[in-house]
Amino acid sequence: MPQIKDMSIDDLEHFIEQKLLEVLGDPEAGLQLTDEFKKKLEERLRAPSKRIPHEEVLNRFA
Repeated sequence: MPQIKDMSIDDLEHFIEQKLLEVLGDPEAGLQLTDEFKKKLEERLRAPSKRIPHEEVLNRFA
């Protein structure tokens, strides 16, 4: 295992998250998605994205 001083920020965040899961456990383990949530998720995935590309934002406000 690399030393902390040699880790990137992403690697360090991942390491901390894994250690917290080891100690505390996964709070979502064993939970089931409700039918209502699944329906809303499916509707959202079918809907067109409302996200604006980064370049378009820059052009609008440049």
